[in-house]
Amino acid sequence: MKILKLTLISLFTVALVSCKKEAKTTDSSKDSLTAKKDTVVAPEIYKEYYGIYMGDFAGKEMITPEIGEEYEGDVYKKLSLKINRITKDSVYGQSIVNGNQRPFRGIFNEATKSFILDEPGNDKTDGRFEVKLNNDSLTGNWNAFNKSAVKSPTKTLKLIKKEFAYNPNFMLDENTDLIDWENPKEFTEKYTDEETGKTETYKASKNRIASDAVFKINASRQKLTEKDLKNLRKLDMEIIKNSVFARHGYSFKKATYRNFFEQTDWYIPVSNNVDKDLSPMEKDNVALLNRFIKYAEDKYDSFGR
Repeated sequence: MKILKLTLISLFTVALVSCKKEAKTTDSSKDSLTAKKDTVVAPEIYKEYYGIYMGDFAGKEMITPEIGEEYEGDVYKKLSLKINRITKDSVYGQSIVNGNQRPFRGIFNEATKSFILDEPGNDKTDGRFEVKLNNDSLTGNWNAFNKSAVKSPTKTLKLIKKEFAYNPNFMLDENTDLIDWENPKEFTEKYTDEETGKTETYKASKNRIASDAVFKINASRQKLTEKDLKNLRKLDMEIIKNSVFARHGYSFKKATYRNFFEQTDWYIPVSNNVDKDLSPMEKDNVALLNRFIKYAEDKYDSFGR
């Protein structure tokens, strides 16, 4: 009799534990279904507005000329706004200016065809874009969140939609200004007074200048050798190397390179890291160019602006 009682108790315990397990499993699967429902991605809309809009980004800044007094003038930069995704409640994308790539999130008003796009706010250059869409163009304003942290807290923008495409044949145009205006260097020069015959010295500011080699050597199309590079100037090789990155849409932080490639109609900055996009030959050429750049010399000359 004792044995029968123990057996019944054991069976009851097992049944109770099984019920609890089943209830737990059921609850768990309920939670799982709820979780799946909560993480459903909002459907994308207005995909025809996706893409890169690029153009002038202008604001007033204090300008200090080499000669004369400081004055307030218009400063123009190039801006890219890339719209990646639009849903009923949000717009996602990124802005690129001066090599600085910032994500943004905002809203789209279908009735007015306008966007309000906010950069994160954790960088002193962040702000809000308020722009209107008209066919393939965006126009409007940008206002800095921290107005005292930037030279020009309010800017206007006029952007046109552009299609980015990598093309290994892209080159600088032969009318490109090949002077590096961003890095002048002081040299001590001598001159002799014809009347007195006395030799004196003076300081002269000179700028680096590239040669026509940058129009002929394409590091995306040809395997470079040491012979190809041994007589080139340092700036020549820097331009040839960075042409590779420009073709892939690299966003240059250095104004020297931006100034060269923004003179073309094909340069569209889309990313601050394109290393993975380079072909094996391009990677080899860049490595070879880096070796030569390290020891190369520059050609300087005097220019007016």
